[in-house]
Amino acid sequence: MKAAVFREVGKPLEIEEISISKPGPREVLIRTAAAGVCHSDLHFVEGLYPAQFPIVLGHESAGIVEQVGEDVTYVKPGDHVITCLSVFCGHCEQCLTGHMSLCANPETRRGPEDEPRLAKDSQAINQFANLSSFAEQMLIHEHGLVKIREDMPLDRAALIGCGVTTGVGSVFHTAGVEPGSSVAVVGCGGVGLSCINGAALAGAGQIIAVDMVDSKLQMAKEFGATDVVNGSDGDVVEQVRELTGGGVQYAFEAIGLKVTAEQCFSMIRPGGTATIIGMIPVGVKIELTGSAFLQEKKIQGSMMGSNRFRVDMPRFVDFYLAGKLHLDQMVSKRIGLGDINDAFVDMKSGEVARSVIVFDD
Repeated sequence: MKAAVFREVGKPLEIEEISISKPGPREVLIRTAAAGVCHSDLHFVEGLYPAQFPIVLGHESAGIVEQVGEDVTYVKPGDHVITCLSVFCGHCEQCLTGHMSLCANPETRRGPEDEPRLAKDSQAINQFANLSSFAEQMLIHEHGLVKIREDMPLDRAALIGCGVTTGVGSVFHTAGVEPGSSVAVVGCGGVGLSCINGAALAGAGQIIAVDMVDSKLQMAKEFGATDVVNGSDGDVVEQVRELTGGGVQYAFEAIGLKVTAEQCFSMIRPGGTATIIGMIPVGVKIELTGSAFLQEKKIQGSMMGSNRFRVDMPRFVDFYLAGKLHLDQMVSKRIGLGDINDAFVDMKSGEVARSVIVFDD
């Protein structure tokens, strides 16, 4: 099968022919229909997060089941599925206490003594986030996917696999935004727009979108923003405080930068909560004013929107088909696998929400 293989930081991904193993016990072989190009992938391409080379990136995807291994009862060939990087074992402490997105049990992966899921010329190819969706097929544990209804377009379903679940889930689950509350979202890429959409679904009374690209701020209004702030037009924190009369109750950082994480904490009012969704580079430290904690201000992280994806994703599909989740507007480009490096260039320009790789039938 064809796959985009990442072999060295600073070098473009190469489209190569690689082999994929047959499904083992509790494994599922999926024909990839669509894969979103997420900013998290770019972090690894740029070396901000370490990768084990060679590796096939990609983690935001949807497809159709081709084959199932022994003991798989949840899906069958022909089922439409969304994949999810927060694969769960179902019986560790994190899973049993309702924190499935934090499961790190290695039993959902093949061990070093097993045949690798991906390989080329007898050399193992590493699997990214238990998925590797920049490829024509994926071989994953059955707990890394969810069945969806077949009337859901798969190119839009792919977005639910990461960005939408991360953004909407951080509102619903991590922060628990209350109806009528005030919200600020810093960064209006795919995750930020999903966060804005989620805040609107949660019934937030005021939703402030913050970005430095006017086209993204205009798009944010379509997703539910009531106010917009261009970060190049002065002090962002002061603008948000002025719009809200003292600060928001909930702030979300959806870029992954030290400065914007600190701004989110500074723009919340006493008793407010700042939630960091973006992937801040390894080793970067965040500086906060200690006295602010006397006002019961809080800052927290979110992993994949604290999701319960087997419950959440089918609901998000229903939201989309009911016109409540705005996925059509989020797709900036539909591209082929060979255009993957151009998609990263577009992403760095800041002008696109999501490029989606669409694979041929």
